[in-house]
Amino acid sequence: MGKLHVKVAVIGAGMAGLVAARELRREGHRAVVFERADDVGGMWLYDPRVESDLLGLDPGRDVVHASMYRSLRVNLARQLMGYLDYPFLKKGCGDSRDFPGHEEVLRFLRGFAEDFGLVELIRFGHEVVRVERAVEGGRDQWAVEWRRRGGEEAAAGVDVFEAVVVCNGKYTQPKIAEFPGRSTWQGEQLHSHNYRVSELYKNKIVLIIGRGISAGEIAKDILPFAREVHQASRETNPQVVKLNKVSGVFQHPMIACAKENGKLVFQDESSMYADVIIHCTGYRYHYPFLKTEGLVCVDNNRVGPLYEHVFPPNLAPWLSFIGIPYPTFPAQLSELQSKWVAKVLSGELVLPSEEEMMSSVQEHYQRIEELGWPKHCTHKLEIGKFEYENWLADRLGLPSLEQWREKLALVGLEMLKSSDGNWKDTWDVDKWMQEEGFGKQSLNRS
Repeated sequence: MGKLHVKVAVIGAGMAGLVAARELRREGHRAVVFERADDVGGMWLYDPRVESDLLGLDPGRDVVHASMYRSLRVNLARQLMGYLDYPFLKKGCGDSRDFPGHEEVLRFLRGFAEDFGLVELIRFGHEVVRVERAVEGGRDQWAVEWRRRGGEEAAAGVDVFEAVVVCNGKYTQPKIAEFPGRSTWQGEQLHSHNYRVSELYKNKIVLIIGRGISAGEIAKDILPFAREVHQASRETNPQVVKLNKVSGVFQHPMIACAKENGKLVFQDESSMYADVIIHCTGYRYHYPFLKTEGLVCVDNNRVGPLYEHVFPPNLAPWLSFIGIPYPTFPAQLSELQSKWVAKVLSGELVLPSEEEMMSSVQEHYQRIEELGWPKHCTHKLEIGKFEYENWLADRLGLPSLEQWREKLALVGLEMLKSSDGNWKDTWDVDKWMQEEGFGKQSLNRS
């Protein structure tokens, strides 16, 4: 029996959607990519606009997909940001730093799309508003309803596909911190999703909520302009607080309540007045277009049930998700997942039975509990183990990730925790690789 060649809808033309389209076409499938923007890049397509609801709570708001601020630079070395067979090389023009700005990542993704002829597969300006199973010719298929905005070019329609691959990203639906008095506090509040430029906070007292990477990066970005920068979080481990402390930023426990007079009271009973609160509190997985009658849902940021973070057992392989797990190498993870999806759809690789996949999902949930992680960490990967990436590689008959990738990622993580605010400029990654005996030839992997 020959390979199956199916018509597949890919939702999103970002880092995940582009490589999904390439792998699907390589396997002989007919891929159509729906992208609401007018360019490739997804989250790497900088948009200076912000939403009318700066906290992102209004479900009817006009969503701005990008979550990047103007001065953002990558936290992962460019040597780890390329695809396995298409490295993120330094070129004569553009930003050649090891940790470049977001513009360089967009240039890389545009180059990837052009070099592999993917642009012809993309329907730009097409927002997917509904994905639902439909019976067509006596077979279960997928109806993909889309709309196109823009004056005379506005349009809407429905196309039918045999399979759908969801690659719409995970940095669009903000998650905010709740505390008594938050909704009536009179100062300005926004989620980091709507943070763009630091100059807007000149001479203001800014409180940042969160202890993650984005909280620290935005604190550093604002510090030269703001009158004061403060940081609060629920983190109670003093060692973690010390590791993530930004020099010049005042540290606090979480807000206990906000008073009507504008005072913010912390859990240690200290207090302050602020002009602005920035919620650097993460995002929710969000698939408002997906209609599965409850077969796939998002519960406290657990997308499920998903076999190995990709396939819903009772809808596999005709519905799949790319790019959900974190933290990882996003380009390489998306590539491995995409290869797996493409080969399963063609019949070259076979999934376990629905019952076996559901059993595996339950085992994963049990593992999360044993680790002491809350439900919202269901798709979190254990730092430093790379078991998931290597599991995917093994399914595909590929070698495990090279040692240099794993070691470089771990050293980069330690750099993120360091007190050196200039480490992205002072760390010569190519030199480090040479000293470690890895060498530049290791960047390419077929």
